[in-house]
Amino acid sequence: MSEVEQKKKKRTCCKFTCRGKDLDQLLDMSCEQLVQFCSARRRRWRLNRGLRRRQHSLLRRLRKAKSRAPPVEKPAVVKTHLRDRNILPEMVGSMVGVCNGKTFSQVEIKPEMIGHHLGECSITYKPAKHGRPSIGATHSSRFIPLK
Repeated sequence: MSEVEQKKKKRTCCKFTCRGKDLDQLLDMSCEQLVQFCSARRRRWRLNRGLRRRQHSLLRRLRKAKSRAPPVEKPAVVKTHLRDRNILPEMVGSMVGVCNGKTFSQVEIKPEMIGHHLGECSITYKPAKHGRPSIGATHSSRFIPLK
């Protein structure tokens, strides 16, 4: 085979980049550089004002769960009510249980989520299912058989 055919057959894995930076560069960034990397709304809202005690404890629990996990397996789920927490690069790979008001929905943090809030990953309402009308919905529903 020629070199051109070998290059076509060889599949290259696409590497994650976010605004021109790969994940390793994001992990090496200092807090000040990360603040400048995020959008203006995220900078104003959380990162410039500092982190609260609960947010520090969430990061500490995520680090502990990652360190206790075996090398190939996913870390244990860390439950939280902090839906407004920004996702940082060091949180990538963690399993977070985000409260949606009733239950904790499990979310695996992926590199594409960096800069977003945890609450964006856990929906708080049950989407409406539009279909047949139920009993009592309209006058004509009297004629819908029960079974």
